[in-house]
Amino acid sequence: QVHLVESGGGLVQAGGSLILSCVASGNLAFRLDDMAWYRSHPRIARELVAHITSGGITTYADSVKGRATISRDNAKNTVYLQLNSLKPEDTAVYYCHQDRGSGSSPRYYWGQGTQVTVSS
Repeated sequence: QVHLVESGGGLVQAGGSLILSCVASGNLAFRLDDMAWYRSHPRIARELVAHITSGGITTYADSVKGRATISRDNAKNTVYLQLNSLKPEDTAVYYCHQDRGSGSSPRYYWGQGTQVTVSS
């Protein structure tokens, strides 16, 4: 059973930075899985923030492009999301997501989320 545990959220002032971490346990093939960060808040359903493939190819939502960096450390079964120049509209619960591929069942896993609050 795969478990994803996020950390690194908190209260930060606008213009600041933070790094979110997500550790995957119970997964011996982490390096083969695509990973992503999503976020949700009352105004918007869960939206994709950043995605990284098993090969390290990254994509970003337009709302964070240029301010976010997703990375992974396969030796630590960990994916990171660095957010810079934070804005109040970045306030949300951030979720780690794992896609184990079409050959796996279950295919998708979610973490429990970590709250990020940006004060103006």
